[in-house]
Amino acid sequence: MRLNHLNLTVTDPIEAQKFLAKYFGMQPMGKPNARMTFLTDENGMVLSMAHMSLGEESEVKYPATFHIGFGQETEEQVNGIYQRLKADGFDVPEPSRQHGSWTFYFAAPGGFTIEVLC
Repeated sequence: MRLNHLNLTVTDPIEAQKFLAKYFGMQPMGKPNARMTFLTDENGMVLSMAHMSLGEESEVKYPATFHIGFGQETEEQVNGIYQRLKADGFDVPEPSRQHGSWTFYFAAPGGFTIEVLC
Protein backbone atom coordinates (compact mmCIF):
# COMPACT_ATOMS: atom_id res chain seq x y z
CA MET A 1 0.00 0.00 0.00
CA ARG A 2 1.19 3.52 -0.74
CA LEU A 3 -0.08 6.99 0.02
CA ASN A 4 -2.07 8.08 -3.02
CA HIS A 5 -2.89 11.71 -2.29
CA LEU A 6 -3.15 14.41 0.31
CA ASN A 7 -5.34 17.50 0.14
CA LEU A 8 -4.34 20.82 1.72
CA THR A 9 -6.65 23.75 2.27
CA VAL A 10 -4.82 26.88 1.11
CA THR A 11 -5.42 30.59 0.62
CA ASP A 12 -4.21 30.60 -3.00
CA PRO A 13 -3.92 27.27 -4.83
CA ILE A 14 -2.08 28.69 -7.86
CA GLU A 15 0.53 30.51 -5.75
CA ALA A 16 1.07 27.42 -3.59
CA GLN A 17 1.41 25.20 -6.68
CA LYS A 18 4.00 27.50 -8.29
CA PHE A 19 5.96 27.67 -5.03
CA LEU A 20 6.11 23.89 -4.55
CA ALA A 21 7.08 23.34 -8.19
CA LYS A 22 9.86 25.95 -8.07
CA TYR A 23 11.49 25.04 -4.76
CA PHE A 24 10.68 21.34 -4.34
CA GLY A 25 10.48 20.01 -7.88
CA MET A 26 6.88 18.88 -7.72
CA GLN A 27 5.22 18.60 -11.12
CA PRO A 28 1.92 20.41 -11.78
CA MET A 29 -0.91 18.23 -13.04
CA GLY A 30 -3.75 19.41 -15.25
CA LYS A 31 -4.79 23.00 -15.71
CA PRO A 32 -4.60 25.03 -12.46
CA ASN A 33 -7.45 27.22 -11.38
CA ALA A 34 -8.18 29.50 -8.45
CA ARG A 35 -10.26 26.83 -6.69
CA MET A 36 -8.03 23.75 -6.88
CA THR A 37 -4.61 22.68 -8.13
CA PHE A 38 -2.72 19.38 -8.26
CA LEU A 39 0.94 18.37 -8.13
CA THR A 40 2.74 15.05 -8.16
CA ASP A 41 6.16 13.88 -7.01
CA GLU A 42 8.61 11.35 -8.44
CA ASN A 43 6.87 8.56 -6.50
CA GLY A 44 3.45 9.33 -7.95
CA MET A 45 1.95 10.80 -4.78
CA VAL A 46 -0.57 13.53 -5.62
CA LEU A 47 -0.89 16.72 -3.60
CA SER A 48 -4.13 18.57 -4.17
CA MET A 49 -4.65 22.08 -2.87
CA ALA A 50 -8.17 23.39 -2.47
CA HIS A 51 -9.06 27.02 -1.89
CA MET A 52 -10.36 27.52 1.63
CA SER A 53 -13.73 28.69 0.30
CA LEU A 54 -14.49 25.16 -0.99
CA GLY A 55 -14.86 24.10 2.63
CA GLU A 56 -16.53 27.38 3.53
CA GLU A 57 -13.66 28.35 5.85
CA SER A 58 -12.83 32.02 6.32
CA GLU A 59 -9.15 31.32 7.04
CA VAL A 60 -6.64 28.50 6.78
CA LYS A 61 -5.90 27.21 10.27
CA TYR A 62 -3.87 24.07 10.90
CA PRO A 63 -2.82 22.72 14.31
CA ALA A 64 0.52 24.12 15.51
CA THR A 65 2.45 20.92 14.76
CA PHE A 66 0.94 20.30 11.29
CA HIS A 67 3.45 20.47 8.43
CA ILE A 68 4.57 18.75 5.26
CA GLY A 69 8.20 17.66 5.03
CA PHE A 70 10.66 17.52 2.17
CA GLY A 71 13.53 15.19 3.03
CA GLN A 72 16.90 15.86 1.46
CA GLU A 73 19.89 13.55 1.19
CA THR A 74 22.50 15.96 2.57
CA GLU A 75 22.86 18.97 4.83
CA GLU A 76 24.20 20.85 1.81
CA GLN A 77 20.90 20.32 0.01
CA VAL A 78 18.98 21.63 3.04
CA ASN A 79 21.30 24.65 3.14
CA GLY A 80 20.85 25.20 -0.60
CA ILE A 81 17.07 25.35 -0.33
CA TYR A 82 17.41 27.68 2.65
CA GLN A 83 19.71 29.99 0.64
CA ARG A 84 17.37 30.03 -2.39
CA LEU A 85 14.36 30.89 -0.23
CA LYS A 86 16.30 33.61 1.64
CA ALA A 87 17.63 35.10 -1.61
CA ASP A 88 14.07 35.25 -2.96
CA GLY A 89 12.88 37.18 0.10
CA PHE A 90 11.18 34.47 2.15
CA ASP A 91 11.33 34.71 5.94
CA VAL A 92 12.99 31.42 6.85
CA PRO A 93 15.05 30.59 9.93
CA GLU A 94 18.54 29.17 9.52
CA PRO A 95 18.75 25.38 9.53
CA SER A 96 19.71 23.84 12.86
CA ARG A 97 20.01 20.46 14.52
CA GLN A 98 16.57 19.42 15.83
CA HIS A 99 15.17 16.00 16.70
CA GLY A 100 18.28 14.40 15.17
CA SER A 101 17.87 16.15 11.81
CA TRP A 102 19.44 19.14 10.08
CA THR A 103 16.24 21.09 9.50
CA PHE A 104 14.21 24.26 9.30
CA TYR A 105 10.49 25.01 9.29
CA PHE A 106 8.78 27.96 7.61
CA ALA A 107 5.37 29.29 6.61
CA ALA A 108 4.76 28.61 2.92
CA PRO A 109 2.59 30.64 0.58
CA GLY A 110 -0.91 29.27 0.96
CA GLY A 111 -1.01 29.10 4.76
CA PHE A 112 0.71 25.85 5.70
CA THR A 113 4.09 24.95 7.23
CA ILE A 114 6.94 23.17 5.46
CA GLU A 115 9.89 21.37 7.02
CA VAL A 116 13.08 20.84 5.01
CA LEU A 117 15.36 18.23 6.58
CA CYS A 118 17.99 15.56 6.23
